[in-house]
Amino acid sequence: MASDASFDGLAKKFEHLPLLDRYPSCFPDINPVDIYRSHITSILHDITGVDHSIIYPALQWTATLDKGDLMLAIPALRVKGKPDALGKEWLDKWPGSPLVEKPVQSGPFIPFFFKPGPLANTVIPMALSHRSDFGSNQAVGLKDQNDASKGRKRMIVEFSSPNIAKPFHAGHLRSTIIGGFISNLYKSAGWDVVTINYLGDWGKQYGVLALGFEKYGNEADLERDPINHLFHVYVKISRDVADQKDEADKLKAAGKEDEAKKLMDEGLDEQARKYFKKMTEGDEQALALWRRFRDFSIKRYKETYARLNIHFDEYSGESKVSEDDMQDAANKMKEMGLAEEHDGALLIDFVKNLSGKEGKQLGKAILRKKDGTALYLTRDISELLNREKRYNFDHMIYVIASEQDLHVKQFFKVVDMMGHKDIAAKCQHINFGLVLGMSTRKGTVKFLDVRYPTRMRPQKRQCVVISRHRLIPPQDILRDVGDHMHETMKKNDDKYKQVGNPVKTADILGISSVMVQDMLGKRINNYTFDLQRMTSFEGDTGPYLQYAHARLCSITRKAGLSEADIASADLSLLTEPMAINLLRVVSQWPDVVSNTLRTLEPTTILTYLFKMTHVLSTSYGHLRIVGSEVEVMKARMALYDSARIVLRNAMVLLGLSPLDRM
Repeated sequence: MASDASFDGLAKKFEHLPLLDRYPSCFPDINPVDIYRSHITSILHDITGVDHSIIYPALQWTATLDKGDLMLAIPALRVKGKPDALGKEWLDKWPGSPLVEKPVQSGPFIPFFFKPGPLANTVIPMALSHRSDFGSNQAVGLKDQNDASKGRKRMIVEFSSPNIAKPFHAGHLRSTIIGGFISNLYKSAGWDVVTINYLGDWGKQYGVLALGFEKYGNEADLERDPINHLFHVYVKISRDVADQKDEADKLKAAGKEDEAKKLMDEGLDEQARKYFKKMTEGDEQALALWRRFRDFSIKRYKETYARLNIHFDEYSGESKVSEDDMQDAANKMKEMGLAEEHDGALLIDFVKNLSGKEGKQLGKAILRKKDGTALYLTRDISELLNREKRYNFDHMIYVIASEQDLHVKQFFKVVDMMGHKDIAAKCQHINFGLVLGMSTRKGTVKFLDVRYPTRMRPQKRQCVVISRHRLIPPQDILRDVGDHMHETMKKNDDKYKQVGNPVKTADILGISSVMVQDMLGKRINNYTFDLQRMTSFEGDTGPYLQYAHARLCSITRKAGLSEADIASADLSLLTEPMAINLLRVVSQWPDVVSNTLRTLEPTTILTYLFKMTHVLSTSYGHLRIVGSEVEVMKARMALYDSARIVLRNAMVLLGLSPLDRM
């Protein structure tokens, strides 16, 4: 089996064929389909006279194998005439090809089917040679073979962004899963990716929390479970604050204005405001307690992130944005005539500043409250401008729930209007929908109400799902599915005994269940949390993907072939229809990654993976390994190894931890 999968090796291998040197987004040394795409482009250019640059991108990959390996929409070549007549004219001139079967027109389309022999001798060596890199680094272009990092662009991805001392809720979980995937995707494409967790870690609520901890806090509980303990403390003290306000309202209603004023002036809400003011003024004692809350919370968050295969390069937060920077931004907007004073507050009226539909859609936004406190829009603007100075990024992605679409649009527009059009143009909002239908661990309490805490940072108000009694953090969600998978595993005692660490395996299966269900549909869609369906080993689920990978690993172990054995395989023996179909699906993987860079939808990869695993599951009865003739076994194992490499690479890209045994 040929092992030289470099561009020079492939060019020499196919030097007798009409291939072009390079096209934009053409990487024949890492994408086998690009070899065929280049070859077909050259033939069609000779037949049609259409420029290569038009033909090459018009050759699209297909969703199903019956549609071919590549598809040309005849109108895409911009040639005058009816598609049926043009197609017939072109195919009458088709010269034949050692790589592609003679095409047969299908209405306005021409499907191209690759010949299996050359495909096997290209795809399998390439997959086995590149292994974990198969399908990656397409955006780099490998312009300089001696320096693959030359010309790398810097990408900033901000995601997750929980609020300190509050549970890591379902919206943050979605943001984390999607943000982790996008980070992995761009890293695989050769970008220099910086991941930022912009925490909600500042504001008067921390004054409220400090008062609550003094009244209800417990050091042992803080160290053991900081997030949940601080959350319960915050709930209790917030209830006390609300009760005081209710009492003040009753006093006012009774005509006791002075008593009501005294209660509020000396009450918890005012104490919290004064405490936070001390924090902003740098009071060391107040800041020390805040730092403890922040540090304990980040430590706990990191445990959850580790289980999700997430790492952040920077833990930033609202506290990191200086008051001076925000004041400078507000002053600049006033000087430019963008912002105006209104009843003591500073706001921007987009209707006045922009003409037509855009201004009406954006409406008005408050930049600074009457008391001089800067709001989230001003803070976000200042933080973005600081990031531009710090990182000099080429692109930045904010992974924020769709409920904040208006806030993000206002944010980007203000940056543009302030004279930073180039910075605004580099920013992108990746949004997502809600998680619906959750239940607690025992299934007795349903999540019925979706609402937002009034003081939560607007940009981060991501689908907080609250039950009638308590907010359930994702730690509970992940524990639920892990426990469920563990109980399922115990039902097969023989297999259970073969698993080295069943608790860890169950946890990985549970996390895979949650992540795959989250990513299965388009990001913007809401989806219903369905424990029974998502943890099933049947259908398009995380456990099904894990089982498919573990089964391929099991076949590899049972075959007992060395890498040298597989490298010497005669791939011409792969003649069965099931082998050819699996080979064709494996060849599509680099194209799938390239297409996903355009959609930024994890479902693009999952749809492909489930197509491949379905082909795999039907192939086992036709492509036996153990008991087959040695040379046939080696060829089939080379094919299965290629499929395993793709499956593993795709799962890692999605943020999953592939299991070798289960």
